[in-house]
Amino acid sequence: MTQPEKTPESNSTPETDESRRSFLKTVGAGALASTAAPAFLYATDKAGTKNAVIGEGDHKYECIHGWGQLPDKIKWAETHGVAIDETGLIYITHRCKTPEPMDAVVVFDPDGKYVHSFGTEYHGGGHGIDIRKEGGEEFLYLCDVKNRIVAKTTLKGEQIWKFCYPQEPQLYQKVLQFSPTNVAFHPDGGFYVADGYGSNYIHQYDANAKWIRSWGGTGDEAGKMKTPHSIWLDNRPGREVSLVVADRANARLQYFTLDGKHIGYVKEVSFPADFDIRGTELLVPDLHARVSIFDKDNKVITHLGYDPEWTKAVLADTFKMRSQPDRWENGKFIHPHDACFDKDGNIFVAEWVLTGRVSKLRKVS
Repeated sequence: MTQPEKTPESNSTPETDESRRSFLKTVGAGALASTAAPAFLYATDKAGTKNAVIGEGDHKYECIHGWGQLPDKIKWAETHGVAIDETGLIYITHRCKTPEPMDAVVVFDPDGKYVHSFGTEYHGGGHGIDIRKEGGEEFLYLCDVKNRIVAKTTLKGEQIWKFCYPQEPQLYQKVLQFSPTNVAFHPDGGFYVADGYGSNYIHQYDANAKWIRSWGGTGDEAGKMKTPHSIWLDNRPGREVSLVVADRANARLQYFTLDGKHIGYVKEVSFPADFDIRGTELLVPDLHARVSIFDKDNKVITHLGYDPEWTKAVLADTFKMRSQPDRWENGKFIHPHDACFDKDGNIFVAEWVLTGRVSKLRKVS
């Protein structure tokens, strides 16, 4: 590795302060405008309780909120990331602020049974998580926003490498300027790092984790970003392979070539947080209380859970509702921070709320 390990100079948590400022700037008629909210249907689970069914047409899902059986030693804090391996195990990251270190990565089987957990070294910083298969073995790529590092580990949590900001482009003078939020994978084995809570750059690395290039920086013009919270390789059939960035505080998706040249925007989003792809569909969890699905032409198929009045309530009073679970309603979201499909087309959603929450959206049509 060319990047030396560095010790953060602060234990600040950039999600809270930066996000609150950005939320308040983007909330309003423009942020809330979209297609009409779909009606809610209902289904009955095995216990006899009713779960809301949201969506429309071929995209209807039963909402199973509070999914996953936690052991006594784990207590959810702000749930941030979700990824699924080839066997169907679900990996959730959360950012706990307890004095005693707690595992930041928790693993469940498809039925929600706890399997194991790890990552006390990422305590307080658990954020982005993605999985890639390399040479027949799957690996985790983790972003830690407290310790300001990117790490590669085995699925059991054994660390392969970790690093902080790249020194080569000379864009940083101190560690506090860097806070990585998510990664994306290049087809050649390389990867990208989004400095979403730091200085708003995208950094590209080769398969050996050696720096190639950086681009971006703070702004709202083409190629610039404000909170590039997540990145994803958009290789859906029928599209030219490109890189999509959740340019969150600019309320847009921004597309780039694989070497960082600006292509264009998708603006039918409100406060986009992350991505996943299944077939020709792009999944976008949105911190403004909805989960969106786009077709191959990036036209909205549905905004799951969307209700303009509900969104206003969620964002009111400096988002007080995120700390008030008694106000949460079945079939609606607070702050979806990450979401991904499983092999059957179900969706798992992790929300940025103080108590943490994972929901399984079971596909019913």
